[in-house]
Amino acid sequence: MRRQAAVLLCAALLAGCSGVAAERPGTGDDRARDPARGVHDTRRLPPVVDRVATREPVVFLTYDDGAERDPRFVGLVRERRLPVSMFLTDSVVGPGYGHFARLRAVGASIQNHTLDHPALRGLPYAGQRAEICGQQHKLRSRFGIVPRLFRPPYGTYDTTTLRAAADCGITAVVLWRASLNADGELAYARGEPGLRPGDIVSVPSAETGPPTLAERTARLLREIEARGLRVGRLEDHLEKTPARRAAAN
Repeated sequence: MRRQAAVLLCAALLAGCSGVAAERPGTGDDRARDPARGVHDTRRLPPVVDRVATREPVVFLTYDDGAERDPRFVGLVRERRLPVSMFLTDSVVGPGYGHFARLRAVGASIQNHTLDHPALRGLPYAGQRAEICGQQHKLRSRFGIVPRLFRPPYGTYDTTTLRAAADCGITAVVLWRASLNADGELAYARGEPGLRPGDIVSVPSAETGPPTLAERTARLLREIEARGLRVGRLEDHLEKTPARRAAAN
């Protein structure tokens, strides 16, 4: 009888462990699956944010890809002490890493935007991890840093992206609420138009100019200041204040 009871108890325990909790990215109940090992762990997946919950009158300027290497932009960042965030793609930057080393020396932060700029959503875990971790390694070798922020190309991602990002040491996936369009005007991804404290602003690379990156940024700064706002350092605020999760895509 004892042996039969033990067998029944074991079967009940196995049945109870067979169900997996529903995934809710960015909550304490997340379960990240490592496809290589086929097991689950309880690491928290990075939040996906397009703004920061803060009462400080700050917005955050972020720049993508690394295609534009305007020397006057370096001077503007230095003169205005702008804590901008540069999300770099290795295949786009090419031989231009020296320009971004100069930007970093005057106060810009360097963050991850993948090796080759693919749309990640729907790609296998191994491919997404290679893109994110590969750029982590590139930036570490170039600058001696390990970025904590990641922007997925085109703003597209899935739960696999979050798992891969977590495995590569990323602590937040950064989107944007406002983006500077080709006409130099701000377009809003969601919510009412108009900059608000905590907004993350994306400044995409322009294919042609003028206006130059420095000129577009100077115009943007005038609008920011007209609203009584200033530019904050994104990573500092993400560490000390709650992030505002972006709408699911």
